[in-house]
Amino acid sequence: MKLISFDIDGALATGAIIDGQIAPFPKNLADMTDVIRHAEDLTGLTNDSGRISLEDVTLRAPIPNPMRNIICVGKNYRDHAQEFSRSGFEAGAVANQEIDAFPAVFTKLPTSVADPGATISLHSNITECVDYEIELALVIGKAGCDIAPQDAFSHIFGYTIVNDVTARDRQKNHKQWFLGKTLDGFCPMGPWLVTADEVDAENLDLESRVNGEVRQKANTRDLLFDIPTLLATISAGTTLVPGDIIATGTPAGVGIGFNPPRFLKTGDTVSMTITGLGELHNMFA
Repeated sequence: MKLISFDIDGALATGAIIDGQIAPFPKNLADMTDVIRHAEDLTGLTNDSGRISLEDVTLRAPIPNPMRNIICVGKNYRDHAQEFSRSGFEAGAVANQEIDAFPAVFTKLPTSVADPGATISLHSNITECVDYEIELALVIGKAGCDIAPQDAFSHIFGYTIVNDVTARDRQKNHKQWFLGKTLDGFCPMGPWLVTADEVDAENLDLESRVNGEVRQKANTRDLLFDIPTLLATISAGTTLVPGDIIATGTPAGVGIGFNPPRFLKTGDTVSMTITGLGELHNMFA
């Protein structure tokens, strides 16, 4: 089932996309996290008599106001890890040691979330090196701590697309990733959240385009650390709760992979697609 958050008449609402229209959920489920907590009865929650046209609403990120930081994984595709190391923007990079033994994990603040279709600020007063990164993001549906790899998928509610926008100069200069990753608007998300029963997360095609030019193209089969490994690692001693968002990493083809680097500039449009998850489209200015 495809689930969306949207604004209508100035209020936030949620619903399911059925036959190309929105079947809204009850008003007391205006927050997607509350919808996730009712996962066992989503079909029974929809209001089939009050269908709404997609053209009559403003689409929001599926979880526009996360309760906690978005959890992200870096260098999780081999070719991207290598291009990042070669780029000169990875602080402490060591030749021939591009692939890490353990997942690299960082976070983005909830204020970094941006809606599909939104115009994203380049924050030109503090950075000149804004980059794009397509990522498959999973959303936790069942709380868990010390999740075993074989149980990982039972804790996932659904999947969406995230653009892990990055200020590469801040990432390099501060020798860590948080400040370069968490600027306002640097986590476009959407267009919708697809429930796990409709997604083969281990075999999804990812593609990103800048101004129509294909830049990134890969499959989730290529993940260095697969989803069960990521959930086991991140939940070790740490409780994940419904609504937590985990972005699984980006493949090669980002701006720093070119010589010279091809950073985003005013007027650029970035479109991202993942099998079955729709298209995330944003302009930068």
